[in-house]
Amino acid sequence: MPRDREGSFEPKIVRKRQKRLSGVDEVVISLAAKGLTTGEVQARLAEVYGADVSRQTISTITDKVLEDMTE
Repeated sequence: MPRDREGSFEPKIVRKRQKRLSGVDEVVISLAAKGLTTGEVQARLAEVYGADVSRQTISTITDKVLEDMTE
């Protein structure tokens, strides 16, 4: 997060303090549900959306969904 003493900086694509783009979780979940591995999901996101998402982030998203399902 860049420092801005006046508080005038407003990011356009990602809101302040937002960690991931909105909608990425749904895309990752749908691709993983189709049986793609984390590497394949990472490659698809880079190819289609131009987004650089790490395998760890993809794994974290899918693990969170699995935890919610077991509850």
